[in-house]
Amino acid sequence: MTADNEIDIKEAFQRAQKGHNNKAKLVASLKSRYNKLEDKTLFHEEFVHYLKYAMIVYKREPAVENVIEFVARFATSFQSPPKTEEEEEQQNEEEEEEEEVEDDHPFLSFIFNFLLESHKANSHAVRFRVCQLINKLLGSMAENAQIDDDLFDNIHQAMLVRVTDKFPNVRIQAALAMTRLQQPRDADCPTINAYMLILENDTNAEVRRAVLSCIAMSPLTLPKVLKRTRDIKENVRKLAYQVLAEKVHIKAFTIAQRVGLLQQGLHDNSEAVRDIVCSRLLPAWLRHLDGNVIQLLHRLDVENCADTALETLKAIFKSTPTEELLQNRVELDNRKLIPVDSLTCESVLYWRALCEFIRGKGDDGDEMLEQVLPDPATYAEYLCGYLKAVPVLSEEQRADFNQLELVMTKEFISQQLIHLIGCLDTNEEGGRKRVLAVLQEMLALPQTPASLVFLLTEKLLTLMPDDHRRTQTVAEIISDVREPITEASRPVDEKESRRQQVQLAEVKVRILEAKQTLEDCIAAQEFNRAAELKDSITDLENHRNQILQEIAESSQPADKEIRTEKNDPETLLRCLTMCAELLKQMNIKTRIGPTISALMSSLILPSIANAHPAVRNMAVVCLGTCTLHSKELAKTHMVLLLQIAQLDEVKIRISALRAIIDLLLLFGFQLLSETAATQAAPPSQSPDKQEDEAAATEDKGDAPEDTAQSILLMLSEFLDSEVSDLRTETAEGLAKLMYTGRMSSAKMLSRLVLLWYNPVTEDDTRLRHCLGIFFQLYARESRAHQELVEESFLPTVCTLLNAPATSPLAEVDINNVVELLVELTRPSALIKPSANTEEVCVHDYLAVRMCGEMLKDPTAPEVRLYAKTLSNLELSRDDTVRKDLQTLLQQLVQVVTDRVCRRALEKMVSQLVDSTEQAELLSASALQPLDVNADEAATDDPSKSAKRAKRGQRKACTAKGGRKPSRRAESSEESDSDGENVPESVPVVRPSRRAKAAALEKTKLDLNPLINQEANVS
Repeated sequence: MTADNEIDIKEAFQRAQKGHNNKAKLVASLKSRYNKLEDKTLFHEEFVHYLKYAMIVYKREPAVENVIEFVARFATSFQSPPKTEEEEEQQNEEEEEEEEVEDDHPFLSFIFNFLLESHKANSHAVRFRVCQLINKLLGSMAENAQIDDDLFDNIHQAMLVRVTDKFPNVRIQAALAMTRLQQPRDADCPTINAYMLILENDTNAEVRRAVLSCIAMSPLTLPKVLKRTRDIKENVRKLAYQVLAEKVHIKAFTIAQRVGLLQQGLHDNSEAVRDIVCSRLLPAWLRHLDGNVIQLLHRLDVENCADTALETLKAIFKSTPTEELLQNRVELDNRKLIPVDSLTCESVLYWRALCEFIRGKGDDGDEMLEQVLPDPATYAEYLCGYLKAVPVLSEEQRADFNQLELVMTKEFISQQLIHLIGCLDTNEEGGRKRVLAVLQEMLALPQTPASLVFLLTEKLLTLMPDDHRRTQTVAEIISDVREPITEASRPVDEKESRRQQVQLAEVKVRILEAKQTLEDCIAAQEFNRAAELKDSITDLENHRNQILQEIAESSQPADKEIRTEKNDPETLLRCLTMCAELLKQMNIKTRIGPTISALMSSLILPSIANAHPAVRNMAVVCLGTCTLHSKELAKTHMVLLLQIAQLDEVKIRISALRAIIDLLLLFGFQLLSETAATQAAPPSQSPDKQEDEAAATEDKGDAPEDTAQSILLMLSEFLDSEVSDLRTETAEGLAKLMYTGRMSSAKMLSRLVLLWYNPVTEDDTRLRHCLGIFFQLYARESRAHQELVEESFLPTVCTLLNAPATSPLAEVDINNVVELLVELTRPSALIKPSANTEEVCVHDYLAVRMCGEMLKDPTAPEVRLYAKTLSNLELSRDDTVRKDLQTLLQQLVQVVTDRVCRRALEKMVSQLVDSTEQAELLSASALQPLDVNADEAATDDPSKSAKRAKRGQRKACTAKGGRKPSRRAESSEESDSDGENVPESVPVVRPSRRAKAAALEKTKLDLNPLINQEANVS
């Protein structure tokens, strides 16, 4: 060693391996030695010589990581320190040549050139360390550092090559190294394009995470980052939300993107992702809006996504202290109500969410709830006044978008106010009666918007627990709406009215003439004539009064009140909506009474033939719900529902199909036998179709086969429908019937598997999600279900193999389908697996079936598929089954000509033979534990016993494989090569601290022996 402040290169590298050494002092000492050298070439060569020892180590050893950190610090220490703004202004005035001399230090350029020359090395360890060093070098430079354009381009090109490296760790470091090379404002930036390509296509989750952590946000990259919030890996989704929270302002998102982020994040399967959304994303958005929650709701467009907004508010309230909840409440007046003039969609939704959140606290929130909600009577009057103020638009006014938008806003506010009824304290009788009276009044008013009828009925029924009272109340409201009370009035006869007016005029003229004559007679003192005229005038006046009375009677309405039935679509739809909600709220065990029967005959059944589609649809919903309460009604109207499911519009057919599925779930296929006994069944199909669609029902002896087959054939045709909603509803219904045990059909299960894999249903998320969950739950439920899956194995495979080239099924990966069916039938996948390992399992039958298929045609192309599948089966330990299977395999080995298949079959035979011999050995040792000769025989050939043990272990690992072994194999290869993906550890006894320290010292890598050995050799 030289002077105290200097150090040679070898010692610097040796001391840099120790984590406790001060890297800054090492850098300063070595830099001092470097600066004193006139010829730097020897220093460069020796420095690189010792650096190579660290670069050939791929594993992330602490000693190697310390050396890499030291090299990065030393290389970047030659750069000039960051300058202030004043120094930068002075530097700008200097010549560019001096700047270049300062920025491009010889040692830094030498290190970069050495690394760039090494990035194409054959060793993945060297490539990894090259990318890691370039990443650390660029990251350690000052923020305003500059490098030569040629060097920039060389680094850029090298890292663009390395981001496509075979090893994920190399790709990670290369992606991180390009962080400072990206140019977000350039639409054609190669780094940005490479990052987006990695996010879309890289199979390694850690690589995608690395790119997410360093990609710059721009309008071009934002959609790619948003897509990673739906990544298959939890850690990637979690980091994507963190990046969006930290780097992107809320105003940079569209409304649809904000709603989508919250909807997906708050419903994510991973709790960690949900926590990130609540603890990072929402607080970041609120900070951008100065903590104004109402402004956040305004950014979400709550009218179109009320549910998402409510869940968002709930998440915000959970992280908010109780005192702040009441401080941040909406502006309420002294009545604890929002003034009508101040009601907005955002404020009323916030009020509702706050009240529901406080009410969810139970008894602890009662006092708080009293501070944000009035008493029920006051709130009922408030609600009644607002609902009556909602305008009713005419057809001409509906054409005006502004007026229509205003009414829609008022209806949304009304819906939230109605929801708030559920938070009121209705235990007090007076308040509850007033709320009930307001709800009944609103339902009976014809100007109440149709969109509010459902909610009003729901809240009304919630406040009345008794089904009989519910039925009577709703029936009275329906009667008042459909048959309002009106006063009877006589029809005005124009001819009669004109005749009366003429008579009245004549009488008036005659009275005037008689009075004039009377005056003349009195003047002439003709008193006898005057007396006669006076009597005639009296008669004329009486006649005039009689005519006036007749006219008054004909013009005045009669006191009699009558009911006039209304059959317009709006009225019928309003009544059917109330009826449907009533039937839905009724207990399923409540029988159909006279009131419901009257509604059936007078309202529901006539509406099924209505010309208006919405009325027909609601009538079908009511009919289907009503039949669930009465088996007799179900028998009577089953045929009608079947006809509607095949003939009407799509929406109405779906409603009828749901009703049919519900009836079969509740009553089973036995309902069909009773229906067929009283009414004609749907037309039967041809014998060929019956054979294709035959299915075993729950009660095979009772249900007539033709009726059951007719329904199953109809459902099978619906699975082929081009209407995605109808197809999805049918698949979901069949899954429910099979899972509940109402039907058992291998062919129908095969149809569902093919439908799940069919590319036509790729965009049908609901269908794929439903069937994906059904297959797992159904197969794991019982052994009988696994046997049904095994029975559907060959029909499914044959359908895919025989699919024509024009069929979408020709694009399906048959290997993936076979892997799925094998995993579903695996005995260890059962929720309650059998404890008897000797029992014949489903895979035994499946193996025999596949062997039989291969023996039928040993030259068929699917033989290779079957041979490959045999090795993935989890066979039982039953000796008889193994011997039979061994015999079949030996026959196959003799007849199969394909070399790959024969090799796989021979391997399977050898495994069966070895396992049989091992079982015999174990049984012999168990029967004769004291036999010394047996022990010697068992230990004669230790290599053979070890080999057998390994085979058994391999088979056990295969048995525990996942759904897609190919992916597992790929991940295992990556873990072997990377050294970072550590497999899950087996729980063991925790060692002492001293033992752990000793073990850690043994596993630490020390580069000193390698360096010293190289020095001795040289």
